[in-house]
Amino acid sequence: MMNMSRKLFLIGLISLAGAAASAQEFKVGIVNLDRIFREANSAKSAQTKLEQEFGKREKELNDVAAQLKTASDKFERESPTLSESQRNTRQKQLVDQDRDFQRKRREFQEDLNTRKNEELQTVIERANKVVKSLAEAEKYDLIVQEAVYVNPKHDITDKVLKSLNAAGGK
Repeated sequence: MMNMSRKLFLIGLISLAGAAASAQEFKVGIVNLDRIFREANSAKSAQTKLEQEFGKREKELNDVAAQLKTASDKFERESPTLSESQRNTRQKQLVDQDRDFQRKRREFQEDLNTRKNEELQTVIERANKVVKSLAEAEKYDLIVQEAVYVNPKHDITDKVLKSLNAAGGK
C-alpha cells in the first residue's frame, strides 16, 4: 500500500515538473487599453478632434441652459405678482423650452457618444495591429487586453505605446 502511494506521488511530481517546464515556454503579454486610450498620440489627437468638432455645440447648449435657468429664476421671483393666466402662459413656455433643451442635450450626447466610439474603435484597430506585429516579432503565445491582476513583467503596454507613437499614430 505504501509502495503504491509513493508511485502515485512520484507520478504526480513528474507531471507537475513537466507542466512547469512547458509553462516556461508559454509567453504571455498583457496590454492595458485604458493606458492606450490615455497615452497614445492617436488617442490624444482623436480627443482633440472631438473637442473641436463638438465644442461649439456644447457651448451653445450651456448658454441655452444658463438662459433657461435665468428665465426660471425670473419666473419664480415674479410669479406671485402675475395673474393666473400670465403665470400659466409663462410656466408653459418654460416647460416647452426645457423640453426642447433636454431633447437637444440628448441628441448632442448621442452624437458625441457615436463619434467617440468611432474614434476609439480606430485607436483600438491601430493598437491591435501593433500588438499583432509585436506578438509575431517577439514570439508571444497569448496577449490579453483585460485582466484582473497583471504581474508587471508581463505588461507590454509600454512597448505597444512606443511602437504606436513611433508610427505617428497612423
